[in-house]
Amino acid sequence: MINSEIIKMASNTTNVGLTNNYTYKSFKKNSICGDIIRIELIEKNFQINSMKYETESCIYCEASASLLAKKIKNLSVKNVKNDLNKIKKFSLNKKNVIFPKNFLEFKSLLNKKNLTRLNCIFLPLDAVLKALK
Repeated sequence: MINSEIIKMASNTTNVGLTNNYTYKSFKKNSICGDIIRIELIEKNFQINSMKYETESCIYCEASASLLAKKIKNLSVKNVKNDLNKIKKFSLNKKNVIFPKNFLEFKSLLNKKNLTRLNCIFLPLDAVLKALK
């Protein structure tokens, strides 16, 4: 069962819709379930000014993309790359996982109930990392 917090995250459509105005763009497909995401990032002065996205995906991917778009705004490109790589190292087996301060809300997505959906949750992160390479 999907909790109301995930539904709330996914229903924020502020950053949905591509504009074809970007500094970086990326496309990723989840090979397990077929979810896809397209992202556009605008960078100004080495900071992410905005992230826009479109998905054909499950609610977990939608929630992750929505939350990510909100959280990376005004962060430096370098910090976004470092922080997303830290989150990607997440494992439910580790007792003392330290999340980057700006991304603490991702803990609500990354829990034992959603273990089988980690690929869905990580898809937007992977797309941003791919774009910023």
